[in-house]
Amino acid sequence: MTRKINRRDVIKSTGALALTVYASPIRAQAPAADTITPQLIEAAKKEGRVVYYTAIDLVVAERIAKAFETKFPGISVRVERTGAERVFQRIGQEYTSKIHAVDVVNSSDAAHFIVWKRQGILAAHLPEDVAKFYAAEHKDADGMHANFRAGMSVIGYNTNLVKAEDAPKSFADLLDPKWMGKMVKAHPGYSGNVMTATFQVTRDLGWEYLEKLARQKVMQVQSSTDPPKKLALGERAVMVDGNEYNALQLKEKGDPIEIVYPTEGTPMAVGPNAIFKAAPNPNAARLFNNWCFTQECQQLIIEVGSLRSLHPQAKEKPAWRSLKNIKTMKDDAAGVEKAATEIKARYSKIFGV
Repeated sequence: MTRKINRRDVIKSTGALALTVYASPIRAQAPAADTITPQLIEAAKKEGRVVYYTAIDLVVAERIAKAFETKFPGISVRVERTGAERVFQRIGQEYTSKIHAVDVVNSSDAAHFIVWKRQGILAAHLPEDVAKFYAAEHKDADGMHANFRAGMSVIGYNTNLVKAEDAPKSFADLLDPKWMGKMVKAHPGYSGNVMTATFQVTRDLGWEYLEKLARQKVMQVQSSTDPPKKLALGERAVMVDGNEYNALQLKEKGDPIEIVYPTEGTPMAVGPNAIFKAAPNPNAARLFNNWCFTQECQQLIIEVGSLRSLHPQAKEKPAWRSLKNIKTMKDDAAGVEKAATEIKARYSKIFGV
C-alpha cells in the first residue's frame, strides 16, 4: 500500500533538503525593484519558456498564459494547474528528489510561502509594480513573494432552487435542518482557499460549528472551484464555501447563482506569487512574474477571471460589491501554517472523508 504524504512529511523532507542544499542567510532588506527591460526580454527569449505551477482555475490560468505569450512572442508558458495543497505537495516531492521543474508558483494558501521561505528555496524578486504600488502587507519584507490576487470563500445558492427571502445569510443559517442533503462543500486537504477558510471559521466560530455542519449531510468535493459549478448545474441548492471568482464568472454568464457574504464575516485568502531559486528558466521567470503584477495583467485577471486584485490602479467591475464594503475574517497565513496538519486530520474525521 502506498503511504499518503501529508504536509508534515513534505515540510520535514524538503526542510532537510533546504538545510543541506539551499540554506542561505535571511536577507537584511528587500532586493531592488526589477523592471522589464529589453535585455531581460532577450534573455527570457533565449530560455524560451516559463513553467507556472498554479492553483488558479485552469481556464483563467491559461488566459493569463496566452496574454503573456502574445505580449512576449517566443516565450511559451507551461501551465500546471491543480489544487493548492497538491501544488505544495508536488513541489515538496520534486525538491526531495532534486527535480527542479517549476519556475513560478501561485498558491491560494499563503502559508506555503512561509514554509518555502524558511527552507531557503525561494529567489528574492521584487517586481517594479509591487515596489511602487503595493501596500506593505501584500509583499514580503525580504522580497521573496507578493500577493498576486485576493480571494474569498463565499456562501452561495441556486436562484432556481432557493428564493432570495429563504436563502441563508450567515454560517449559522446553514445549520437549519431545511438544508440537510442540499449543500456542497470543498475540502481543505485539496484547496488552499478552503484550508484558509477552515482555519478562519474554526478560529472564529469554533470546531463545534463544523461538527454541527457535518450532520447536515453535505456533499464533499475537492477544489474551491467545484461548489459554484455544482450550484450552476442544480446538483445542490446551496454551497457552504467556494471561491468567489468562479461564482462571479458563472453569475455573469447568466447561470442561476447568487453570492452571499456571511454576516459573521467572509473568509479571506491571498494568493502569492514567487520564483524558485533553482528555477530552470530564471530570466523567463523574472519576466513572467514582473508582468503578473503590472496593471495590465491585474486588470486582465479582473475582467477575464473575476479575481480580486490588490493593485491600487486596477479597477473592480461596477456590478461587484466593492471589497472595501465586505466584512472579512482576518487573514493569518502564519496561523494556517501552524494548524494545517491538524485541520486536515480533524476535518477528515468530522466529515468522514
